[in-house]
Amino acid sequence: MTSEQQAALAPASPGEGPRGPGEAPGGPGAPPLLRAALRRRLLPLVVALLLGQMAVAMVTTAVQQTPTIDEPVYVGTAAVYLREHSLRLNPEHPPLGKLVIAAGVALARPHVDTSFRGDQGQVGRHLLYESGNDPGRLLLWARLPVIVLTLLSGLVVFAFARDLAGRAGGLLALALYAFSPDVIAHGSLATLDAPTAGFLLASAWLLWRARVSPRRCLPLAGLALGAAVATKMSALPAVPVLLALAVLSVLHRRPRDWRRAVAGAGVVAVVAVAVVWAAYLAVDPRLRWAPPQPVPAVHGLRALLVQALPFPEAYRDGMRIQFAFEDRPWQGFLFGRLYTGSLWYYLPAALLVKTPLGMLALWAAGAFALCTVRRVRPAAPYLLAPAAVLLAAAMQGARDFGTRYALFVPVFGAVAAGCAVLLRGSALLRARWTPAVAGALTLWVAVSSVRTFPYYLPYSNEAFGGPARTHLRLHDSNVDWGQDLGRLADRLRERYPGERVWLVYKGSGVPSAYGIHAADPHAVPPGRVRGLLVVSDSAAAKARGRLAELLADARAVDDVGHSITIYRR
Repeated sequence: MTSEQQAALAPASPGEGPRGPGEAPGGPGAPPLLRAALRRRLLPLVVALLLGQMAVAMVTTAVQQTPTIDEPVYVGTAAVYLREHSLRLNPEHPPLGKLVIAAGVALARPHVDTSFRGDQGQVGRHLLYESGNDPGRLLLWARLPVIVLTLLSGLVVFAFARDLAGRAGGLLALALYAFSPDVIAHGSLATLDAPTAGFLLASAWLLWRARVSPRRCLPLAGLALGAAVATKMSALPAVPVLLALAVLSVLHRRPRDWRRAVAGAGVVAVVAVAVVWAAYLAVDPRLRWAPPQPVPAVHGLRALLVQALPFPEAYRDGMRIQFAFEDRPWQGFLFGRLYTGSLWYYLPAALLVKTPLGMLALWAAGAFALCTVRRVRPAAPYLLAPAAVLLAAAMQGARDFGTRYALFVPVFGAVAAGCAVLLRGSALLRARWTPAVAGALTLWVAVSSVRTFPYYLPYSNEAFGGPARTHLRLHDSNVDWGQDLGRLADRLRERYPGERVWLVYKGSGVPSAYGIHAADPHAVPPGRVRGLLVVSDSAAAKARGRLAELLADARAVDDVGHSITIYRR
């Protein structure tokens, strides 16, 4: 291995140059061996503490939250995978993420009514609420594998950042990841966004390490890339970027050897395709596929793209369904404005609201370091290019529903931010206080995150008023995804026993299953709606007609989880 290759991968302390063969850790002026040994022993402890607090936050959230809108679909599909080995449900998403969820569903051993037939939403609702299962217990077991996968992704964040910026950079990156409200919120749900982001980061990290060990790392990068594509189709825009990075990694090892470089990218592609096929075969080894309803037709470039994919027909039909979703006129809500269609700047604006301010500063500093610090400049394409391409693709989407569509940003951003500790060694910034400032910003992120516990889904930073005011600017999975039905039941029982309740709930839960007995205010004249009017904040944000009339002369008296408001009329 050349000295340049050692420098590319060898962990080092912030600001430390590449170590030569036989040079003691820390170079000249290194601390005594005893102190170095203590630091090495403390490092796993700090990593464990950071991941431990993240695990506590996610498990607590998973226990307290009732089903979000998408979860019953995935849990019901996972149960069908286990019992029927059928691909008939939820074809718009590939199977791997739901197979991860199925691991928890299998441990819960729920009763599954195999005679029930309905669409994917009805199957999930029937499983949770109408089959004799405890919905809270089943949902927790379904969420636990995603929690474990999210924690393992934290180890990838730490390892990637440590490769680039040493122990301090690795710990800073892990702290940002472990305290990220968005990562905690979606990493604690039985959904697909957190696993996809983690698999994509693992692929980018393995491609970076392939600069030194391509034979070992390229196939592993293909496994991670295939896992991402087999979990969610939104990972597809990253494929050409990561294949180009595979070429770049091989050329670093063997300059000008384009034949080997292209072959290395081919290995990544072939392994990724194999993983997608394996995910479908794991559900149904016979690959029986008959869509439950007519699949929308696509034309033009979309049709060519779908036909070119070397994936099972069920995957390609899922893409056709996704394209049909993109053609619908969805409603969005941003900064108090309700609109139909999509805004290209929606995701950047939503990230600005829902990202801790210290984290935004460290992302910017880390990106600056990647572009200006010579030691980590080669890593810039591996971190910035995939995130930029994925964000650009997501910004073109028709569904302005939440930052979960850009969850890869805090994941890749955490690793980039770890490089901020190197700025004191850059040609532009040599200030000794850089580590102290980075530490202070990280502490600010931690405090902001802990203060929102356990209401991570509606988090917004201090500049936008905190979680209690998120609903004034955003809606849907940014704040109110149906997760607080159980908390609402507790609140009504504790503070408003015996009062008449009118409910407008946006979610997949069943209110009566939690002891909420409420009437629909849309079913009677407005004058008869007296007592407590309980409205999901997403429904209030989009209120028009009858609901807007009811809210106009109602007085807000309470809020539940920063996602449901209780009014009195």
